[in-house]
Formats: sequence, C-alpha cells, structure tokens
Amino acid sequence: MTTADRLTPDEVRSLFLFESLDDAQLAWLAEQGRVERRAAGTLVYAEGEPATCFFVLLRGTVSMSRRVRGDDVEVNRTDQRGVYGGATQAYLDEQVEQVYRNSLRAIDEADLFVLPAEDFAHAVRSWFPMAMHLLEGLFFGMRDTQTIVGERERLLALGSLSAGLTHELNNPAGAAVRATATLRERVAGMRHKLAMIADGRLDGRDLHGLVALQEEAVARAAGAPPLGAMAAADAEDEVSDWLDERGVGGGWDLAPTLVAGGLDVAWLAHVEAAVGPADLEAAVRWITYTVDTELLMREIGDAVTRISGLVGAAKQYSQLDRAPHQVVDVHDLLDATLAMFKGKLPAGVRLVREYDRTLPPIPAYPAELNQVWTNLVDNALGAMGEKGTLTVRTGRDGERLAVEVADTGSGIPPEVRPRIFEPFFTTKPVGEGTGLGLDISYRIVVRKHHGDIRVESVPGATVFRVLLPWRVEPAG
Repeated sequence: MTTADRLTPDEVRSLFLFESLDDAQLAWLAEQGRVERRAAGTLVYAEGEPATCFFVLLRGTVSMSRRVRGDDVEVNRTDQRGVYGGATQAYLDEQVEQVYRNSLRAIDEADLFVLPAEDFAHAVRSWFPMAMHLLEGLFFGMRDTQTIVGERERLLALGSLSAGLTHELNNPAGAAVRATATLRERVAGMRHKLAMIADGRLDGRDLHGLVALQEEAVARAAGAPPLGAMAAADAEDEVSDWLDERGVGGGWDLAPTLVAGGLDVAWLAHVEAAVGPADLEAAVRWITYTVDTELLMREIGDAVTRISGLVGAAKQYSQLDRAPHQVVDVHDLLDATLAMFKGKLPAGVRLVREYDRTLPPIPAYPAELNQVWTNLVDNALGAMGEKGTLTVRTGRDGERLAVEVADTGSGIPPEVRPRIFEPFFTTKPVGEGTGLGLDISYRIVVRKHHGDIRVESVPGATVFRVLLPWRVEPAG
C-alpha cells in the first residue's frame, strides 16, 4: 500500500456519492480523506474485522465477497468509479457492531478514496439529519421485523413439535390408565380367591407352601422373556389342555396369562401337589390373578418410564432452568430433538443414528443448537415427504466437532443453493414457511458459536454439515 495525494474538492465532487454537497462540505471531505493505492490481489479489508474506514473506488477493479459456509463467495466485481464499501453503518455508532460486513479485494491495481469511519459518521449525522432518522428507522425496523418473524418461526416449530409430543405422551398415559383400571379388578379377584382358599380347607403348612409358589410366580413373571407368536400359541395350548384335564374351567382364558408370566405345565404340577385336586382351580385362579397383576404393574411401570423419558427429552430440548451457556454432550441435544420429532416422523421414514460416542462435551448454547437441529430435521422431513431415510451423524472434522443431518429427498436445485441461507428466502408455498429457518441456523452456528454450516446436495442425497469448535467463548 502506498499513500498518494489528497483529492481536491472538485475531484471529490466528481464522485456521484458526493456530487450534491456544497463547497464547504466538499472541502471538509477533501481535507479528512486520503487516496490509497492497492496492488493487484491485495485485500482492502476483510469480513468480520473492525470497520475503521469508508472506501470509494477511484480507479481499477475490485471484488466484493461474503463468507458462506466457510467459503469466500464473490458477490460483486466492478470497475465503476465511485462505488463504495467498508464502514457503511458507521453512522449508527455503537447501536450495532461496527465490523466489515464483507471483504473487498483489488483485482488489478486500484486507487481508493479513504475516509476514516468516525469522519464518515460525523458527515452523515451532521449534514443529513432527516436522512439519518430515515436510515435508522429503516435499519432497526427491518431488524425488528426479522426478530419478530424469527420468534414466530420458533413458535411455529415448537407448536408443531408440541403436538407430536402430546400424541406421544397420550399413548403411554392411556395405557397406564387402562392397566390401572384392570389392575383394580384383578386385585379384587385375588382377595375373593384368597378367601376361598383360606376358608379352612388348607392347613397352615399348605397355605404357606401356596404363598411360596405365589412369590415364585411373581419372580417368574417379572423376568419372563416374551415368546414368539407360534411358541406362545403352542405353550398356551399345552397349559389349556392340562387345566381342562383336571377340571379347571375356562382353561383357555387362563392359559395366555400363565404363559406370559413364564409358567408352564411342570410348574403348575407343583401347585397341584401343594393344594390337592379339590383346591386346584381356586389356587390356579389366585396365581393367575397374581401373575396378571404383576404384568399389569410392569405395563404401568413401562408407560410411566416412557412418559418420564419424554418429559425429560422435552426439558432437555427446551433447556428450562439451565444456564444459557454450558458444557454439553451434543448427542443429548440431538436425541432430545429427535424425541420431540417422534410424533412427526411418517411411517415410511427410517431414522438412522450414527454417533461417535468418543466425542467430548463442548461448551455451547444448547437451546440455540436445539433450534438448529429442529430446523435441519424439519427441512429434511419436508424434502422427503412420506418416505425416505433421515440420518443424523456425528464425528470429528479436524479441530471441530461435526454434526450431519442427511436426507434422501429430491435435493436442492443448483440455482437455489446459493440463496438458501438468505433471510426470508423460501421455496415453500406461501404461508408454509418464513424463510428464516436456515438464516437463524446460520447465525446461531457461525456468529454465536464461531462455527460453520455447509450443504451438499444432489437428487436423493442432501447433507447439512454443522461444524462446531471445541471452545466457544460466551457472548458478552
């Protein structure tokens, strides 16, 4: 870089941005600004660096680029004299972060009129007070609109997931209610049969023996593995025949419960030996009620465990009562999000988890990351429709942790791909999408976590890849 002469007021006037200024204003700009020459290939300023200067092209060709998913993408190349860039929002002072929003590079040797950011800000605020109010209103109005629509996007996603979660909770809750009602009937039956057994026909020793067999039946029922359909049918026929041969009525009705509890003909023979033929039916029915109550309690336990798991997943997903920035296992976040989506997964969509469980926890904003996973999974399901494979994969990518969400949908058309992270851009029908899902995801991953998000897509295979650093400093 070399510094050349300053511009004269008339030379400043020749730049279309300043052509309507008066002589005093032009003289002030000529005094405050300077001319800098940049060699071909030189970076004028870089995206993300503190915005210290406002630049106007005098001669040469420059290229403007934006960082998209880790790559510098050229968005404009021009040799038009008077085009400008750099600290274009300096007039907003500390109301917004003053960094360069893009990168500028000299393609061939270029001369630029350079004005310090504070001088550019002073000129805009002092010379154009009405324009200042309009610009501020436009800037903050658009930002507030984007925030409101972004919140709407979050609420829509949460509402959709809540509907699925409600359905998932209703199934085990309903099963527990039904099992509880049946259990109440079985316990009443047990009391009745116990009274029949203990009406004086069994002495104390025989009754103790029967109680011991009851405890053994409970133990067997608690650990009985489920049988296949054919094996269960054969076992039920054998038990039913054995009961019929001994005059026990309704053996066909008792057999399924006994077999489900792991009780066979050989075990029932011990009951017959303990109580004798006269009390066999009452004893068998008492033990059947015992087994049935154990199986019902196991069903209730399974249902309550499932409900507890779903509530835990919802709490993990929402990050209620947790610090916004914490060290987390990314797999816990992914599983919580997928649990929320369980009710939305079409029957024809297969979910595949490919986790690298050796990955260490990372410092992150988990609630925001859950929103990223929600957006990516929801888009993947939308791309596949009613049939396909959703794959969620984790692994290492050099110095970063990688999370991939892949689908087997129709893919993203090449002409659309460069715009998918733009705010308000959507390919969904009107009313079905805000166009902020991927924009929000990009800002969470790139700006808040200093990571990266990339996409590869061909028909039948689309992969969104999120890269997160092992260390993330909390936002101030």
